[in-house]
Amino acid sequence: MSEIVQGVIARSKGADVETVGVVIPEPGANDVVVKVATCGVCHTDLAYRDGDIEDAFPFLLGHEAAGVVEQVGSDVTHVAEGDFVVLNWRAVCGECRACKKGEPKYCFNTHNASKKMTLEDGTELTPALGIGAFAEKTLVHEGQCTKVDPAADPAAAGLLGCGIMAGLGAAVNTGEVQLGESVAVFGCGGVGTAAIAGARLAGAATIIAVDLDDNKLATAREFGATHTINSTGKSEEEVIDAVRELTGGFGTDVAIDAVGIMATWRQAFYSRDHAGRMVMVGVPNLTATIDIPAIDLYGRGGSIRPAWYGDCLPERDFPAYISLFQNGQFPLDKFVSERIGLGDVEAGFTTMKQGKVLRSVVEL
Repeated sequence: MSEIVQGVIARSKGADVETVGVVIPEPGANDVVVKVATCGVCHTDLAYRDGDIEDAFPFLLGHEAAGVVEQVGSDVTHVAEGDFVVLNWRAVCGECRACKKGEPKYCFNTHNASKKMTLEDGTELTPALGIGAFAEKTLVHEGQCTKVDPAADPAAAGLLGCGIMAGLGAAVNTGEVQLGESVAVFGCGGVGTAAIAGARLAGAATIIAVDLDDNKLATAREFGATHTINSTGKSEEEVIDAVRELTGGFGTDVAIDAVGIMATWRQAFYSRDHAGRMVMVGVPNLTATIDIPAIDLYGRGGSIRPAWYGDCLPERDFPAYISLFQNGQFPLDKFVSERIGLGDVEAGFTTMKQGKVLRSVVEL
């Protein structure tokens, strides 16, 4: 039987979000209803609200979530009622050409719920990243649920659902940071700081944080940065020279652009050593272009790798990082800057844009 819960929607482009009644239908055969415990305020939700991803309004926002499975469809085998889960937007199909090639991180046919959540008047909602977790409950495919240790703090655990995993994976999975290597991270918001923490976890010897904000750079040091560069007022060449000076004049083994604008992209590209790896995890806007001389692309060797979701596999990675967190080896809880209510999402967007938090987390 369907039920009505409270959820946060973006009704139209750029308009303030609203808390409204959301109809959760009875789950389909492979769907589950999850009672949401926490959901992080991610920049992707702001991008949905502002129409920067697609125009399928109204959106049910929220996707970086943890909760408890409350109801399961008739054919569900992956989870059971009462399981504590982190939600993910990469529920791999196992059948597409990427999955069959052994590259499920590039799955082209990830699973979503078979039914639509709606407003009380029947208007269909588009759930952010197929999840829609700024709500007391949400409907997802069973594959979008990853079981983790229920003893973990939901506010911390849920952050693996998107931004923190994206940054962490950009270093560990995409960048393949090795013991003793050097890493530079451009942009020290939540994703960039997670990349720094990931580089530290992987054993990087030199970790350089680059940002415009001294407060963010101080936080970056807490998460593992060995050096910081405030790029305010510096030219592109001055930033690149500063990175090279910290790496024996060669540049870094791995450079991570965690912003997705061309200024940081170019800094990351030219700051790496010859044959070094560059990772682009910051998401560019729809009109951005990359403009560098072709000879620079050819002549520098190495690789340029986009990181989608940190190239993670939720079933492999989420439980592992929860264990590292609980063992005191990865500071997942330190990414939780504040805990807010469901009605505070719009204020959370403002705080995020001001750069005052790593993550605001809605607790339900």
